[in-house]
Amino acid sequence: MPTNFNDSPHRRLNILTGEWILVSPHRTKRPWQGKTEKSTVTDLPAYDPSCYLCPTNGRMGGGINPDYQKPFSFINDFSALLPDVKEESYENGLLYAESESGICKVVCFSPDHSKTLPLMNVSDIVDVISLWQKEYMELGSKEGINHVQIFENKGSIMGCSNPHPHGQIWAQNKIPQEVHKKIGNLKAHWEKHGRSILEDYIEQELKLDERILLENEHFVALIPYWAVWPYETMILPKRKIANIALLTEDEKQAYAEILKQLTVKYDNIFNTSFPYSAGIHQAPTDGQEHPEWHFHMSFYPPLLRSATVKKFMVGYEMFANPQRDITAEQAAETMKSLSDLHYSLLD
Repeated sequence: MPTNFNDSPHRRLNILTGEWILVSPHRTKRPWQGKTEKSTVTDLPAYDPSCYLCPTNGRMGGGINPDYQKPFSFINDFSALLPDVKEESYENGLLYAESESGICKVVCFSPDHSKTLPLMNVSDIVDVISLWQKEYMELGSKEGINHVQIFENKGSIMGCSNPHPHGQIWAQNKIPQEVHKKIGNLKAHWEKHGRSILEDYIEQELKLDERILLENEHFVALIPYWAVWPYETMILPKRKIANIALLTEDEKQAYAEILKQLTVKYDNIFNTSFPYSAGIHQAPTDGQEHPEWHFHMSFYPPLLRSATVKKFMVGYEMFANPQRDITAEQAAETMKSLSDLHYSLLD
């Protein structure tokens, strides 16, 4: 890359979505007098009697949680999608609408109210991955479910209404818009080269070693060249597999290890329980073969300058295209320098 790209404006292409991002590294020098956020509360009890996700507690929808000791899932009491929706469509001139059906589930990662992913044992994270696999297969096999989205919103700054460590799964009839963007680029590369675009991308990133954060036998964690969020990352399996259900036991263990390592590094950036939205993109469950798919997990964290100053997606980002200040390489340098031991365990 040209050396002046480290401190001058330039654009980068997201090879998965086909979208461009503006990078403006010189803007990190500007003073900040804008909004600050409250620091995330990290001193939580192992059990909270008022938490509707803790074992044996009542939920807002009226159900009672079992005394679960492993990751636990249930139908969301306030689902954004419903299973038995009559198929209808509406068209009136330039006005279009159609019905949408699906199933929304909540996945509690741990019975311990205080244990976020970076504080969990690797074996417990393996259990979370096992439950993700089970849900992907079971939901994806249901009639009318063509896509399964697994995700986590961590922290109140990301709209999470309950600090108990948990994620969600939305399974629906239509393939979502972000996935559609990727399908076209994944297919085009596969048809031209007979390889996944992410296979070739991983190979190039490993050779360059500029944005690689973590690596083990089966997985890599890196900051994508086209990252939008300040400390955006991606976890990818080295082997091209279309979905999470295809992981071997060894790969599942490696995935859990790198998940823990990466989230520890996140918490260590600003010595706080680092907020983010994370999601797994994998092959649709529409009954079609998807040889082009290479499953991956992305993390979009909002914090930029400190535990209380976030990156806002407003103005230019809303009306033109995404923009970031620090380069992906600068962010990678910061994260690589951090301890692999959680800050709460350091003297």
